[in-house]
Amino acid sequence: MNKSTFEEQLAQNGKLIYTNKGDSMMPLIKQDRDLLIIEPAIGRLKKYDVPMYKRDSGQYVLHRILKVREDDYVICGDNRWVKEYGIQDRHIIGVLTAVVRDGKEISVNSWKYKLYVHLWCDMFPIRAFIVHAVNKIKRIIRR
Repeated sequence: MNKSTFEEQLAQNGKLIYTNKGDSMMPLIKQDRDLLIIEPAIGRLKKYDVPMYKRDSGQYVLHRILKVREDDYVICGDNRWVKEYGIQDRHIIGVLTAVVRDGKEISVNSWKYKLYVHLWCDMFPIRAFIVHAVNKIKRIIRR
């Protein structure tokens, strides 16, 4: 089978549909459950957008924008507590436009999605504390 990059898929098809690996965007996106629809980003992204970007290391990441700065973005996964700085437009490959769960498409423009985003992101300090504490407890239990 011929493998192509995410960039090639976007260029050829105008969108990329795939399932993610990892838990950084839970509870919104769950590994091996949801299909993600990524489309090319047009212009500067906005707060709460979920870009797919490629780090300088070559790693692909799908995380949410928490702050738009003049030259870069402050980004963090919904299930993470550490913010990532320095992601620039040159790193952005595309942006999440919908999630497909159980055959139903959830648009990033739907009121339910927007409600989730505001509740989840506007309470970042509280959420970050809870996510960090839960992860610490899990590590202690695993020992």
